[in-house]
Amino acid sequence: MTIKDSPEEWEVRATGTPFVGNKTSVRTDDVVMPDGTVVHRDYQVHPGSVAVLALDDADRVVVLRQYRHPVRHKLWEIPAGLLDVPGENPLHAAQRELYEEAHVKAEDWRVLTDVYTTPGGCDEAVRIFLARGLSEAEGERFEVEDEEADMELARVPAEELVRGVLAGELHNNCLVVGVLSLVAARAGDGLDALRPAQSPWPARPFEA
Repeated sequence: MTIKDSPEEWEVRATGTPFVGNKTSVRTDDVVMPDGTVVHRDYQVHPGSVAVLALDDADRVVVLRQYRHPVRHKLWEIPAGLLDVPGENPLHAAQRELYEEAHVKAEDWRVLTDVYTTPGGCDEAVRIFLARGLSEAEGERFEVEDEEADMELARVPAEELVRGVLAGELHNNCLVVGVLSLVAARAGDGLDALRPAQSPWPARPFEA
């Protein structure tokens, strides 16, 4: 048996958008169940995101520490951000985020993994890239604001991040998934066997 997610869409009898925010919204659908009953499903509508596991030649990962108000924590994370416009090329978005948050550029880009962060209540899809061949970006640093103005930046050995994940000390979704995917890729066919950076992404189609 092949274990693979597959697209499927059940009948929606009615839909509404009771809340529209700056970046996301909340949608309410009346969905027909297999037995014919109709149930309400509320979920967040999200534009999608990208994240970057940037790995330097010393096997350290670029991470940043940022306050996240919904969970009342400062979390260690990998650079990440929203897709700014529908159909935006995710590689270009990832390159932008790595520059804006870490002032770093990379020569080699691969797709590390694709995930739905919270499919029971949000349609957010995230593409996590592996970036290697790091160097400092040219020009002035991007001017950050709000929570990002308080960010701490560091480079941490990948093995230390793995330890922190398994010890329950690191909780950011993209960091956890990215770091463990890095370990799995190395144990499998190797990092050079990862998908190309412009690989199709059905969850958020784009023009290469």
